[in-house]
Order: sequence, then C-alpha cells, then structure tokens
Amino acid sequence: MLSLGRLRAGGKGVQAFRSGGHIQSRQFFLTSLATLFGPIIFSENNRLADKMESGQLHYKDPNSVFNQGSNEDNRYFKRKEPNYPGHVPLYNFEKLLMILGSSAGAYFHPERNEFIVGLGESTAITPVLRSLQHQMLSDPTGRKILKERPRITSTSLDLDYLRSLPENTIGNSYIKWLDREGVSPDTRVPVKYIDDEELAYVYQRYRECHDFYHAITGLPIIIEGEIAVKVLEFMNIGIPMSGLGALFAPLRLKKSQKERLYNIYYPWAFKSGLNSKPLINVYWENILTKDINEFRKEMGIEKPPDLRNLRKEYFEKLKRAKKI
Repeated sequence: MLSLGRLRAGGKGVQAFRSGGHIQSRQFFLTSLATLFGPIIFSENNRLADKMESGQLHYKDPNSVFNQGSNEDNRYFKRKEPNYPGHVPLYNFEKLLMILGSSAGAYFHPERNEFIVGLGESTAITPVLRSLQHQMLSDPTGRKILKERPRITSTSLDLDYLRSLPENTIGNSYIKWLDREGVSPDTRVPVKYIDDEELAYVYQRYRECHDFYHAITGLPIIIEGEIAVKVLEFMNIGIPMSGLGALFAPLRLKKSQKERLYNIYYPWAFKSGLNSKPLINVYWENILTKDINEFRKEMGIEKPPDLRNLRKEYFEKLKRAKKI
C-alpha cells in the first residue's frame, strides 16, 4: 500500500502535470496563430512602410489649414503665392500692422536691425519705387544696373583687393570705413516684403549702397551720422523711411546732438541731397579705383565736417568746464 505522504506527493505531481499541459497547449495555440497570421500582419506593415517612404501614404493634418496659405480648405485666410524666391506676400492690413510695430520698435530700439528692415520695406510704397525704377531706366548706368543686377557682398567686392587700392580711391575709402565701424556688406538682408520682383531689386540696391553713402561722406554709424545720411538719402532718393527717420529720430537725442544736427548736418544734407546727381544710378562696383574727391565734385556732394571730431571737441569742452 502507498503511504499518505506518497499519495499527497503524487497528487501534486498530477496537478503540476496538468498545469504544465495547459501551458504547453496555450503556447502551442499562440505559436500556431503567429504562424498563420504573422506573415499577413508583417506583410501589411511592410506595404504601409513602402507607401510612406514613397510618399503615397498621406493623412489629414488638422493644422494644415493654418500652416499652408494655399490650402483649399482654408476659406478665411489664404496666403498669396510668392512672386520670386524668398518673397513673403502681405495683405494691406499686415503691412499696416508692420508699419505700426516696426515704427515703435525703431523709435525705442534703433539699434535693432529687424525693426529698421521691417519699417523700410513696409513703407516702400509702389509709387516711390516706380519713380526710382523710371529714374534708373532713364539713365544708361541705371539701365545697366537693372539689367545686370549686381549684389554688394564681401565676396563680390573682394575686400582684400580694396585694401590694396590707393588711399584716396572710393574702394579704399569704403573698406577703411567698414573696418573702422566694424561692419560688413553681408549684413544687408534680402528684400522679401515688396511684391514686384524688379522693384524689390531696386530697394535691395538702395539698401546695399547705404554703406557707400557713409563712406563718401565719412559719417560714422552713431545715431547722428545715421540720421544725417538718412536726410541725404531722402532728399536725393526719396525713400519714405529715410524721411521718417529724419523727422522722428532726433526727438530722443540730447540737446547737444540736436544742435549739431540742426545747425550743421541737416543744412549740409539738404543741400548735398538736392544738388547731387541721383545716387541710385551710381555703379559703385565699376568706379572703385576712382578718386573720391573727384567723385564728390562730379556728383555735387560736399564732404561734411568730421562728426567724431566735433563730438570729441564737445566732450573736451565739457571736461574743461567742470574743472573750472
């Protein structure tokens, strides 16, 4: 006869056998399912992956209405198609908002270039640009500029070559001014908010020639020098932003700065701007070896008093007054 202990042990063995049998049966069942349906599932996944890779699989993006101006589902706001690479077409209300925002930004933070850029392009109205375009088309050099569309960059000008030019040449004066002021021609950003392609280039040309106006006048990029050059530009070229700068920028200046502007540099800028030949028609890249004094004489531009020397004399005078 079997003892009670062996019966109990045998019972546990039977239960373990039965449990193990269930596990084996379940594993066999799952393995069979995987064998039957696995290829179908993986085949479908591979098919979807192939379609996704080839760009054939698409889904409805709920944000596409807002992210794509050309989306047909956007009934309320559709961005116009760009007219040239980099162009950002704006509606009139957007231009108005840009004028207001950039005007406030330029007034309180004139050192921030994005406000100056936004204000310049948003106020560059079509009639003014058309007038400049006509002025260029009426001049042989202006027509050549519009035809060839040169760009003023550190690569196109070869700055090392400019440093090798004689001291009184336009090219050498230009590179010396850049080095002294610590600026580069590459800082002039591309135009993108002006709709007409050729008018956009006209404004781009004006923007990139700005440093040459500084170089031939010797005016630095400190606030007084910038305002004086803006007045010169407005009287000669007529860009609205230059006039706005001349009108409102001095309001934040000190008394001594206003006196220098109103008594010296505004009269100079009015006279030189009105008497000078159109600066927009100067092909600077082709006259870099020209004597700068001869150029001023031919154009009808007088060289203004040295602004840095005037400021230096003023501060020295203040120091002497404090010692007394």
